[in-house]
Amino acid sequence: MEFLIEHTWDGLPVSHEPVSIGLRPDNAGLLMEIRAPFFNEPPAPPGEPGKPFGGLWDYEVVEAFFLSDRSEQYLEVELCPSDACETHVCHGQYLLLLLSGRRKAWKEQLPLEFEVTRMETRWEGKALLPWSYFPPCTDKFNAFAIHGSGEERKYEALYPVPPHQVQEGQEPDFHCLEFFKDLNLKELTGADWKQPESDIWKSLTK
Repeated sequence: MEFLIEHTWDGLPVSHEPVSIGLRPDNAGLLMEIRAPFFNEPPAPPGEPGKPFGGLWDYEVVEAFFLSDRSEQYLEVELCPSDACETHVCHGQYLLLLLSGRRKAWKEQLPLEFEVTRMETRWEGKALLPWSYFPPCTDKFNAFAIHGSGEERKYEALYPVPPHQVQEGQEPDFHCLEFFKDLNLKELTGADWKQPESDIWKSLTK
């Protein structure tokens, strides 16, 4: 399964090669693969490579949101190219949040296996998302890419706000869950697959 982020958050075409996000199953979870232009703007966050970094959304980042539509519970994944990479594999910074209700994070900075290969003008990333991080009955998806600084900050979306619904003065908001679209994990894993139960999400209701 491959997705291309070809529009800004408000539905305009992007002016560069689109960010590509691939999803494929693994016994331990979902493998998320990124191929993206490397803008190097803003500079990399000052945190340690290979570790969670709070506020990563203020930097150059690719994000994916996996939503259970019925419960408004979702997994937010943020992945960043590492400043330490020079044409070899290393570990980039990341941030994972579990949210129950719109913008209501209840668990964050979960660990993640995330590797980055960075070239001069592009970067690639691979992250293994454990099944336990996905909310029960995950069935919706959206993805985003951000880069640039100040007035040149760009916000891009796989499923943007339809242009006719953009209000005057509206700001980009990646938590507009109503614009997420269907994601059928069985198309990846097989018709007989059942999403594994998650002790992490079970703990929310205890």
